[in-house]
Amino acid sequence: MLQKAGLIASFVAYAFRFLGDPCRVVVIELYSHFHFTWVLPRFCVVGQEHKAFIPYGPFLKGVPEGWVRWIRDRVAKKSREQIPYALLVIATGAGAAEGLPSRVAADTKAEGVALLQDMQRSIKEAQHLVVVGGGAAGVELAADAKHKYPEKHATLVHSREAVMHRFGPELQAAALQGLNDLGVATILQEGTATNSIAEGQITLQSGRRIKCDLLVNCTGQNPSSSFVAGLAPEAISPTVTIRVKPTLQVQDEKLPNVYVCGDVAAVGIDNPNARSAMRQGMVVCYNVVRAATGCSPTKTYKPFWGEGVIKLTLGLDKSISHMGDGKTELWWQSREKSLDLMPAEAWKHLSAKPFEDDDKSEKKVE
Repeated sequence: MLQKAGLIASFVAYAFRFLGDPCRVVVIELYSHFHFTWVLPRFCVVGQEHKAFIPYGPFLKGVPEGWVRWIRDRVAKKSREQIPYALLVIATGAGAAEGLPSRVAADTKAEGVALLQDMQRSIKEAQHLVVVGGGAAGVELAADAKHKYPEKHATLVHSREAVMHRFGPELQAAALQGLNDLGVATILQEGTATNSIAEGQITLQSGRRIKCDLLVNCTGQNPSSSFVAGLAPEAISPTVTIRVKPTLQVQDEKLPNVYVCGDVAAVGIDNPNARSAMRQGMVVCYNVVRAATGCSPTKTYKPFWGEGVIKLTLGLDKSISHMGDGKTELWWQSREKSLDLMPAEAWKHLSAKPFEDDDKSEKKVE
């Protein structure tokens, strides 16, 4: 059984076809579509928001009828239905309490499209935009908004000494320079005292007040591990991720049949992303297939520095690609020619034809 689909669990479900009858895969996923989160900050500013929602259906074409049961719901402590499982894969990822621009707080594509359009209108109408949080989402949103609307005042507030603080100093400096070049005002080592706007201003923790008619919170994401806390409380790390063995089994001897992958897994990665998640999904898939056929899991996951590559957009036509191992950094600038950031490749990866969607998965059915 797969708890929440997303890219990883969909990949695992697809690979399970090789197990053969009588294996049955149950996928529990609340969203009607896969959310391609990398493009969300861009689509908060410009149009084409429908491209961020990729249908799941095409990815599972060819799976024999009855092998996969897809449930559009979430796991609850108390439920009308209990689903037995021989093997459980947890790929619940990480969520953002504020939703956009990091995540879309919507179950269906139609709702998600509406939220993105609302954000676009809000940014267009605002004169004093304040973005709180200097990670990738905050930097990209502030830069895109200022580039598209140069007449607006855009301010980025970040509580650390540098933007992109989880990365190396060279990327931090390049990101700050990119913001400065666009005219984004940057306030570092500050936070907001409140998330509400009063009299056209926002108050910072220092007491300083700055003009604001739109506040966008980009202060990070939290691993979605809450339901596991009751199942295996000792496996929850201080960062709220789930401790795992190298085989990606939960670090609890009572749960040898439970596997974890993606952002919710504590695998020693400072900046989790889709590259590392895909590798973890492959490890889990291999080990689960072995377990389902009566063999012990043998494949292990070890973080690889190359998985940490990031492309950071700095305005609508520029980006920085960066990689590093904590000691050495390599980065280069690029001119971006695709306003939509090439989501078509993600659609193809999920076997969907860009950008065709019959929206059948909008209905909450099994």
